[in-house]
Amino acid sequence: MAISYKLEKFEGPLDLLLHLIEKNKVDIYDIPIVEITQQYLDYVSQMEREDLNIVSDFLVMAATLLDIKSRMLLPVEVNEDGQEEDPRAELVARLLEYKRYKLMAQKLLDLEEHAAGVLFRDPDIPEEVAKYEVPVDLDKLLDGLTLAKLQRIFDSVMKRQKDKVDPIRSKFGTIKREPVSLEMRILDVLDFARKHRRFSFRQMLERQGDKLEIVVTFLAVLELMKIGRIHLVQENLFDDMQIDILEEEGQETGLSLEELEELEAMNT
Repeated sequence: MAISYKLEKFEGPLDLLLHLIEKNKVDIYDIPIVEITQQYLDYVSQMEREDLNIVSDFLVMAATLLDIKSRMLLPVEVNEDGQEEDPRAELVARLLEYKRYKLMAQKLLDLEEHAAGVLFRDPDIPEEVAKYEVPVDLDKLLDGLTLAKLQRIFDSVMKRQKDKVDPIRSKFGTIKREPVSLEMRILDVLDFARKHRRFSFRQMLERQGDKLEIVVTFLAVLELMKIGRIHLVQENLFDDMQIDILEEEGQETGLSLEELEELEAMNT
């Protein structure tokens, strides 16, 4: 039973060496290799031979200690720089690295145990603060956007619409729908923006059926920009413009009374 206890206590040969160094209260940079090697061999000789994986690791370290011990008895070797080489240097470096990681592991374990006792209360935010919305800065919202850029996109869409027209079938009679009001198209564009969050300005215009719908949709986009519901971004000159909705997802609100009055005044 004592041997099983030791195997659980020492996780490997480096762990055993650190224990022997601390037990004998010696300087890790000046290990008395003869004494430590003898104590290490005494321990290894008492180990069971059932688990070869564990025993082999300890035997490899035992061979390393015996090699260092024999080299300590030989004349001191000098490296290319003329400095004396210490046979224990490599072993000391491994022990220091192992000790550093062992201390770090213990520190992480302590943090994990202490974290179990830490509780955080939910923040108390007044309802009026939670519902506060930062006022829309139209100058910042329309920064970099010019009518010339919008005009170029509009002309490009109109040209594509014209190119799609079949010169023969276009002369056939058609049944036209009732014209869509600007108020309805604003609500349609706002609903489309809420579903897609970010989409192409050109792509949205190309979805319209005829020139009148394109114009009304174009005006609806401008009006939504004016009231601060959407934002247009253009990366480079002549690029397509991307539309972003400024509402938070899941917090959609209808048009305010002031916005509705403004729309009614615009159509009168």
